[in-house]
Amino acid sequence: MNLLVTAGNTHTPIDRVRVITNIFTGRTGANIAAAAFDRGHRVTLLTSHPDTAVRFRGEPHFRVVPYRTFDDLHRRMADLIPAGGFDAIVHSAAVSDYHCGGVYAADAPFDGRTLPTLADVSAGKVKSSFPEVWVRLTPAPKLVDKVRTEWGFRGVLVKFKLEVGVSEDELRATAERSRLHSHADLMSANTLDEAGEWALVGGPEYIKVPRAALAGHIVEQVEKKRFTAEGA
Repeated sequence: MNLLVTAGNTHTPIDRVRVITNIFTGRTGANIAAAAFDRGHRVTLLTSHPDTAVRFRGEPHFRVVPYRTFDDLHRRMADLIPAGGFDAIVHSAAVSDYHCGGVYAADAPFDGRTLPTLADVSAGKVKSSFPEVWVRLTPAPKLVDKVRTEWGFRGVLVKFKLEVGVSEDELRATAERSRLHSHADLMSANTLDEAGEWALVGGPEYIKVPRAALAGHIVEQVEKKRFTAEGA
């Protein structure tokens, strides 16, 4: 098979030197890419942390494509997916939910009651001398939802979901709704507190997979779904 794996966090620029990001390192996606390669598949790893794949440097069937920002990832997926000939896409990247819609200085610190007057102070480097700075965040498009629609992908799609402060039953229900919404074949879902221990993997039925076995399990499930589809 020919797989595309996305991995890592995205940067949302506030100015040219400051960003909003998240805590994720891209190791889950890198491990999945490694497991796929070790099972004989061709892999393109689209990652914000190319250092996680240094052992594959020079391998002809393991390609690393770096990105940093949400817009970088968006452009690369839009270029690669329609033309890439991929059999499966594993979208494990922790993508920003919001764009920066502007940076504003308040004329006084917010006291919790009266809104201050705001002035647009967007710049290459926003000054540090303002009494308070407000960052406006606007929703970013869900890249995984473009895979089937805008980019026309018809292979196996794996989606990832992270929740905070929910029970296992709630996670299971949320995961399945999210899988169906994005027309994904397989979902991997976990909570922040348990992310280092296990994930729920499946759709519509889910099993709890130990973290150490996650990468191999996902690759095996992708293989089954791909070969089942080919034999249908």
